[in-house]
Amino acid sequence: MKIHTIDPITLNDVTSLDTAPFVIDGKGEGALKIYFESEENKAEYLDTPLHGAEGSAGSAMKKIFDEMADNPDTGSIN
Repeated sequence: MKIHTIDPITLNDVTSLDTAPFVIDGKGEGALKIYFESEENKAEYLDTPLHGAEGSAGSAMKKIFDEMADNPDTGSIN
């Protein structure tokens, strides 16, 4: 497991690892343990939409690219 002690919201180093909130993303050797300075930062991180997730700007761009890929005026790239 990889351990990340920089809070991704504040970019501050988390030093009280015994009491700091954290999340574990993934499983096994590739898992990532991310520490936060506060529960609020952890909640904000968990509420951040992922690129390409439904409703995110990434999913809107994917939809545009998919539509253009099948557009007869631009030709298919699929």
